[in-house]
Amino acid sequence: MSQSGEFCPRCGDPVEEREEPLPGTPRERDAVLCDACYFEDFDLVDAPERIEVMVCAHCGAVYRGKRWVDVGAKDYTDVAIDEVQAALGVHVKAQEVSWAVEPEQVDQNTIRMHCRFNGIVRDTFLEEEAVVPVHISRQTCKQCGRKAGGYWASLVQVRGTDRTPTPEEDARAVEIAEDIIADREEAGDRNAFITETQETDEGVNIKLSTNQLGQAVSSRITRELGGSVENYPTLVTEDGDGNEVYRVTYAIRLPKFTQGDIIELDDDDGGPVLVTSARGNLKGTRLTTGEHYESRFEEGETPPATKLGTVDDAEETTVVTVEDEHAVQVLDPETFEAKTIARPDFFDPDEPMVNVLKSRAGLHVVPSDAESR
Repeated sequence: MSQSGEFCPRCGDPVEEREEPLPGTPRERDAVLCDACYFEDFDLVDAPERIEVMVCAHCGAVYRGKRWVDVGAKDYTDVAIDEVQAALGVHVKAQEVSWAVEPEQVDQNTIRMHCRFNGIVRDTFLEEEAVVPVHISRQTCKQCGRKAGGYWASLVQVRGTDRTPTPEEDARAVEIAEDIIADREEAGDRNAFITETQETDEGVNIKLSTNQLGQAVSSRITRELGGSVENYPTLVTEDGDGNEVYRVTYAIRLPKFTQGDIIELDDDDGGPVLVTSARGNLKGTRLTTGEHYESRFEEGETPPATKLGTVDDAEETTVVTVEDEHAVQVLDPETFEAKTIARPDFFDPDEPMVNVLKSRAGLHVVPSDAESR
């Protein structure tokens, strides 16, 4: 570079000519110094003497700012590297900066980070090293503390109408809650968790961390399994701002009848109905004809009816003969007498065996592929 005609105010040496700042832009105070004097006080990197990282010993979350953050680190070395990177400051005049770090595990709670940096300042290539000790402090985050303390804000109770929920219904209710929690956690919600699931003689109880979760879980359960839900809030305390804090019980009542039940409708001579769905309003198949059945809107999912049994109660028996398109002769599975019964559309005349249900309504063919919940 050519000489600017100016002299360094510190050592008196000539100063090389540099690009003038744009009009209106203040001139850097150290711009008048020569390179030797400039670099005497120049620090490429501003590194802290020590970094302390607070990590939850249970879930691995890191405390940053004023909140716990799930960082997804494989181990504490990854956490230490991220914290060092966030704490380092590189001089604004440095260009083409690159850095590398070599962690040294000193003990269980201390990682010494050997950092090497390089960059270009005043067309000069600079290198600098820094050693930053990182201390890992193990604590318990608010979420894990609440879990350990059994904290809950909402209770979802799964019950049946005039019956006990099936094990499959209880299991599915818990699975729905777990799916919702997983979705919330993936979205970064650290306040979403299941405190406890409890099996009772009447059905499953699910305790959840927030009222919003209780509402979401109960809504999805009734949407999938049918039934209705009522909520019952209970005032438990006030928060620091004087706001009332409630615990809410979401009481679910599953439909009286469910998939796989075989029912006899009151004041109806169309024959028993195999229930295929109880969501919205009850739907099923007539065992005498194979025709589709659907309850009236005002009857909903629980029309007046009596339960005769379920598809699991059906027994396999022998087909004696197919009499015509409306009747078939089978062996009574109890007395082994040949009996003529209704032939529904789903009956396969080529099959030598058939499933039948014997009840107070008589003997009826049951679809071989019928499923119960």
